[in-house]
Amino acid sequence: MNIANVAQREVLLFDLDGTLVDSATDLHRAMNMSLNALQLPTVTESQVRVWVGKGTALFCQSTLQHLTGKVDPAQQQQLLETFLKIYNADPCVETQPFDGILEFLEWGLAQKKTMICVTNKPEAPARAIVDHLGMNHYFADVIGGDRFEERKPHPRQLLHCVEQYAQSKDQVLMIGDSSNDVEAARRAGIDCVVVSYGYNHGENILDCQPQQVVDNLCELIG
Repeated sequence: MNIANVAQREVLLFDLDGTLVDSATDLHRAMNMSLNALQLPTVTESQVRVWVGKGTALFCQSTLQHLTGKVDPAQQQQLLETFLKIYNADPCVETQPFDGILEFLEWGLAQKKTMICVTNKPEAPARAIVDHLGMNHYFADVIGGDRFEERKPHPRQLLHCVEQYAQSKDQVLMIGDSSNDVEAARRAGIDCVVVSYGYNHGENILDCQPQQVVDNLCELIG
């Protein structure tokens, strides 16, 4: 069932990590540098791919749970602060767009769609990634997780986009990869499509009953 119906949409909202870009390699590098700084053992990239997708705090929590068998709040805060400092300094060394992303964004640009990146990642590194990959001209805005008090799965960021850029909610489509995206869209009252290849904290994206799943965004314009 083609819920997306992208030709009829005016506004397209995109999650960043796991949807537009594969950032796991850089997240892995920054996490291991942070663990080294805290004199903790390192982790593998495949482990990191399972632990990301629900925000940095949960990423740090999952890492500590695996390494130490428990989560000490003070240690989690220390790891979080260390990780953010290291990662934010250099967030786009090996991060690349997923297959089909640039083609889809080019289509959106040609169709005069308003496209907005809506991520829980802090705005500075999110914008740095979009800029570094030469993707900033596609987006009317890049809304980070620190712009408002609430982040996905709260609908605040999405409702802001509806208010600023759309006449009605049925003109808007959310494209993401995690239950946070599905839940935020549900609560905002807008349709949502998810990609099968992203990060969802190791959980099957089908468990959150998304409206539509695609393997490549170009399926939506095929």
